[in-house]
Amino acid sequence: MENTNRETFKSRIGFIMTSAGCAIGLGNVWRFPFITGKYGGAAFVLFYLIFLVILGIPVMTMEFAVGRASGKSASRSFHAIEPQGSKWHIYGHFAIAGNYLLMMYYTAVAGWIFAFVFKSAKGMFSGVTPEEVGAVFTNLLANPWEQILWMVIVVVLGFSICLAGLKNGVEKVSTILMTILLVLMFILIARSVTLPGAAEGLKFYLKPDFSKMVENGIGEVIFAALGQSLFTLSLGIGSLAIFGSYLGKEKSLTGESCIIIGLDTFVALMAGFIIFPSCFSFGVQPNAGPGLLFVTLPNIFNTMPFGRLWATIFFIFMSFAALSTVIAVFENIIAAGMDRFGWSRTKSVFINMALIIVLSIPCILGFNVWSGFSIPKIGDIQSIEDFIVSNNLLPIGSLIYILFCTSRYGWGFDNFLEETNAGNGIKFPRALKFYVKWILPVIFIAVWVIGYIQQFFLSK
Repeated sequence: MENTNRETFKSRIGFIMTSAGCAIGLGNVWRFPFITGKYGGAAFVLFYLIFLVILGIPVMTMEFAVGRASGKSASRSFHAIEPQGSKWHIYGHFAIAGNYLLMMYYTAVAGWIFAFVFKSAKGMFSGVTPEEVGAVFTNLLANPWEQILWMVIVVVLGFSICLAGLKNGVEKVSTILMTILLVLMFILIARSVTLPGAAEGLKFYLKPDFSKMVENGIGEVIFAALGQSLFTLSLGIGSLAIFGSYLGKEKSLTGESCIIIGLDTFVALMAGFIIFPSCFSFGVQPNAGPGLLFVTLPNIFNTMPFGRLWATIFFIFMSFAALSTVIAVFENIIAAGMDRFGWSRTKSVFINMALIIVLSIPCILGFNVWSGFSIPKIGDIQSIEDFIVSNNLLPIGSLIYILFCTSRYGWGFDNFLEETNAGNGIKFPRALKFYVKWILPVIFIAVWVIGYIQQFFLSK
């Protein structure tokens, strides 16, 4: 059942840093702060943390278990351990499609961040008006060729790192990226919390204000926290299962999931310490939406002493967060080609590099040449791609992993438990069987249904 020729991680820290790199991305340092701002700060964070524990840990552990037991990527993992004659493996096609879809818009956004590293270092935000800062981002979106250039740089860089292999490419670079990311984060926090007026931002972020929840609608806030907990970990599309397939049996999987989710949460929370004190210090609304990153923050840096330096450091930090996810998901895509078609790593890298570049172009054109194309209640091409992944594949995929690992018609809870608890570390409690088998599926079905209700009936 296990693939003895499978590459393995060089060290446990390499596995943790690579898996955390997959989970830590724009969801933590871009989406988390603006959603927290929108839903009233600390009250939202409280629910977000609860959902990470009750949803994130079981589903991540299941993904790792399926990966380790099968020794395969998501495209073949169900084939290897499903009961004979069953059809669980059909979901493998959707899981890999989810990885492609995620990269079709994620590489474009990563390209914007790389562009802003260059623009910040060049001084394009220095000594200009807030309107001119906004125009830099607007002009980038309006220029398909500039966006395509930066997207290609991101794609080629990501696949080049994967080409060097698991140990010398993915593991080594992810460990370096994550280490530098954490160092840059502490430098930025030290600067942000010492700004004049930063205390108000910290109060907004750390002191729960449940009246803000009532203002937004308690149900909406809770659902947003639940959705963010799924989005940030990219659960349900097998993007983490691949790293389970490279893992030995020395450590139990529940403990590893706890560490990775802990690191992911730590980075998300720390991003808030960078952004909210800065916003309050300079009188900027913390609920400014996605524009917070590309318009609001460059304006803040512009008014700081040494603003050019701080802006450049911030966007380097952001680019490392984005690149760590890109590398991890690319590795899953490459492994799928190797598992399914028997390609060499080199062949899978070059075929998929060309494929991702071509597939990422529609998202970019959706902001300019094809800007007239949209689906009512969903939006432009990027919104459509994100809707398929975030509103469908993540909750449905998570549900399938849960059913596969708990149903006697799937892999079964006993097999899951045996695989998960092999090795030293925190064990998955058998007492949770009722919860993961009956309650978790109901939660994920509710997430999926409520997502549709909000999208099509409650959105303006």
